[in-house]
Amino acid sequence: MTIAVEPMVIAGRPDILELDDGWTIISEDGTNTAHYENTILITENEPEILTLL
Repeated sequence: MTIAVEPMVIAGRPDILELDDGWTIISEDGTNTAHYENTILITENEPEILTLL
């Protein structure tokens, strides 16, 4: 099984808004945000991180 973990870090309050394009998410208070993704392969032996920064 492969899963993607996609956290969003917000410098301010945790409230978010979705823009009219149905895809873009911004912080409600206008503070800086960051989004990243790690893809993890779950195997019978152990998990393997497929994406590393």
